[in-house]
Amino acid sequence: MKTFLKTVVLPSFFVIAFSTQVIGQTRRNTTKKDKVKATTTYTTKRTAAVKTTGNNNRISHSKVTYKTPKKKVISVRNVPNRTVISHKGQNYYYANNTYYTQSRGHYVAIPPKVGFRINTLPVKHNRVHFNNHDYYNAGGIFYIQINNQYEVVEPKVGTIVYELPNDYEKVVIDGQTYYEFANILYEKVQIDGTRAYEVVGIIDIE
Repeated sequence: MKTFLKTVVLPSFFVIAFSTQVIGQTRRNTTKKDKVKATTTYTTKRTAAVKTTGNNNRISHSKVTYKTPKKKVISVRNVPNRTVISHKGQNYYYANNTYYTQSRGHYVAIPPKVGFRINTLPVKHNRVHFNNHDYYNAGGIFYIQINNQYEVVEPKVGTIVYELPNDYEKVVIDGQTYYEFANILYEKVQIDGTRAYEVVGIIDIE
């Protein structure tokens, strides 16, 4: 009888105990993994409606709500010492780091369109580097150098700037607040403890 207990019953008891321990560990590990996955999904959802890293995310104008119903328009009667630049049949009048277009006897400040080229950068500009792209940012307008000229372009999503132009506007998309200038959408972020603004999309004008 003792021999039977030693050779059959005791080994069986150890096998059952070991199996119970393994099952318990498996359940605990599965629970931890599920919790990690749930947390990751939650933390990456915040700006998923706008932000797509690495691409220029296009946002329909119909989805954008401006917090101020009317845009502040800067209009002047004259533009002294102006430089006239023509682009696709439209004349731009440039002076003091600002572009204007003529309308009803006045000059209205307007950002130049993508593809617009100038020979000399505005005096006040900053160099911005992102993912092998070198931009020149002047008053919220992004330029790249092409030969001896500078062309207005849309910045890539993820590009960082540390200040916005004075005429930016606050907008709401899917309940989230962003900043807009020249159809470029920004989100406020922190870079090494410093406030900055990250490009998160481009508004498509329909």
